Parts: sequence; structure tokens; C-alpha cells
Amino acid sequence: MSALDPVRIGVVSISDRASAGVYEDKGIPALQDWLGRALLNPVQWHTRLIPDEEAGISAALRELVDEVQCDLVLTTGGTGPAPRDVTPEATLAVADKVMPGFGEQMRQISLAFVPTAILSRQVAVVRGRALIINLPGQPKSIAETLQGLPERNPPVHGIFAAVPYCIDLIGGPYLETDGQLCQAFRPKSAQRPKPAA
Repeated sequence: MSALDPVRIGVVSISDRASAGVYEDKGIPALQDWLGRALLNPVQWHTRLIPDEEAGISAALRELVDEVQCDLVLTTGGTGPAPRDVTPEATLAVADKVMPGFGEQMRQISLAFVPTAILSRQVAVVRGRALIINLPGQPKSIAETLQGLPERNPPVHGIFAAVPYCIDLIGGPYLETDGQLCQAFRPKSAQRPKPAA
């Protein structure tokens, strides 16, 4: 038995063409790869590949949180300004609370690479005891957004460093990360002793 809390993670890739089989989805594998390396907890994955339809996206998010009881749900795709990009609207429609800092930091990271990062509309919200975060669509951008740019001077923090403490505060499991990839930040009063090896 692991001394670490198990965690349920929903991963939703939103793409008309990938969901129709026109091309292979790369969002779900990219998210599972990075999270699988960053988290020490045992993870139960729940994946969905769906088209850019606002009602369907909201329904998938509600199902993953309310029925599957995911602690964390990450989406990829559908966050630009094009008419079919409706992931932020679908996410805000299921929100109990909006967490604007996540979107601000994601755009800040992406702006280190491309000026068009200001066109991204990613949001993060809390629904019940789950955190839902919209991520970019490109696998490389997903990793950069989650991990940050530690080699920069000054370093740019990735968003995942704040995720474990946010999940603590909303009543979810205690997430432990591999510090080589992502150092989770918690106030000292919120830190648990490391489990014995």
C-alpha cells in the first residue's frame, strides 16, 4: 500500500478533427506523460476526446467532477478566439469559483515564446472539490505551462507548483510531486512529513 493519497484526474482533449479521427490526438498523451512523471501519487486516469461543442464540454466536465469524482480536471484545446473555440465558456458555465491567477500565469509563460499568447483565453475554476484548468493545445506548450521556465533568469514559475495546495484548500487529496520536475509550494503549516521510504 502506498502512503500517498490516490488521486483521480480527468483529462479532456477538445478538438473537432481529432475527435472525428481526422488526425491522432496528442493532447491526452502529453498531459498523461507530464503528470505521470510529476506526481508521486497513484493516479486513476479518466480521459475524454470530444468535439468543440460548448454544451458537450460542460457536460463532460460536470460528469468528471460530479459523477466520476475527479480531484483535478485538465482540458487541452479550444481556448483561442476562433468561433469554434468555446472551452473557456464551457468551463466558466460549470464554475463555483473562478481562479484567474492560473490563466494570467499561463499567458505570461507563453509570452516568453510568442506574442500571440495574448490571444489565449485559458481559465481555471473550482467546481465542488475539484480544480478544472484549461491548458494550451500543443504538447510542448502543455509541458512549459505546467513546469514553467526554471532555466530563465529570473525563473518563471509553472502553474502546477500551485495546484497541490489549491487542491488541499478545496478538500482534495494531498498531492506529492517529484521536485526534480516540479516543486509544489505549500506554506510550512500545510506541509505533511514525507512518507518513510
